[in-house]
Amino acid sequence: MFWIIGIVVTFGSVAGGYAPHGSFAVLFQPLEFLIILGAAFGAYFQANPKWVIFGWFKSFGKLIKGAPYDKKAYTELLTLLYAIFKISKTKGMIALESHIENPHESDLFQHFPSFSKNHHAVAFICDYLRLMTMGTENPHELEALMDQDIETHHSEGHAISASVTALGEALPAFGIVAAVLGVIVTMGSIAEPPEILGGLIAAALVGTFFGIFVAYGMFSPMGKNLEQFADADTKYFECMKQGLLAHLQGYAPAVSVEFARKTLYNHERPSFVEVEEACNEAPTI
Repeated sequence: MFWIIGIVVTFGSVAGGYAPHGSFAVLFQPLEFLIILGAAFGAYFQANPKWVIFGWFKSFGKLIKGAPYDKKAYTELLTLLYAIFKISKTKGMIALESHIENPHESDLFQHFPSFSKNHHAVAFICDYLRLMTMGTENPHELEALMDQDIETHHSEGHAISASVTALGEALPAFGIVAAVLGVIVTMGSIAEPPEILGGLIAAALVGTFFGIFVAYGMFSPMGKNLEQFADADTKYFECMKQGLLAHLQGYAPAVSVEFARKTLYNHERPSFVEVEEACNEAPTI
């Protein structure tokens, strides 16, 4: 939502400041746009593997939705962790096997719809619970493995955001390319009257304007937004990691959940009382 608002404000401000002084018809130069955007996307396709390119296309939904996790999402996650830890403490890790082997059919996970829709989060928690049921007892070894897992996931997200940021950095240069080609066309028509030359020069300058504008007004902010999304995703996984490690070290479910809660940023961290109330209403399977 805020991404869309930002685009509207950016385009509206530039258009509003230009309108009293010039005609928008002059700015409409489709051949300049073709040169700049076509060359930029061509370079983007050359520079990035298929999974990064398709990952960017899929990320537009994220940009529209905004921040991936809020206090409500974290309250749900912490409640799920509490329910898992309680089952493990009261019935043993063996009681979790049916849930982690078929999480999409699990009565436990179905009580937490927001979490269940997060494929990577479901796979993460099930993988490490499965390792625990298989006898993994060294928290330091498991923490190192989790850190590597989270870093890999984080790097994949940052590869997408970095590719968009690099595209934004390249667009002003392609704007100059379009402007130079416009100057070449103008020089080839140097014998034309001033009104025609003026139009050709204006078209050339639009290339420079367009390249800079879409770079810093759209693509670079988009890359930064996707970078922050990847960071938020990493924080979500770190929350799960801390809770799982605390549980592995033998802490009570409520204490393990508190370890996880303390990893969160203040603006999205539910209070101790909010988590306690949510855990008291956690499903018992």
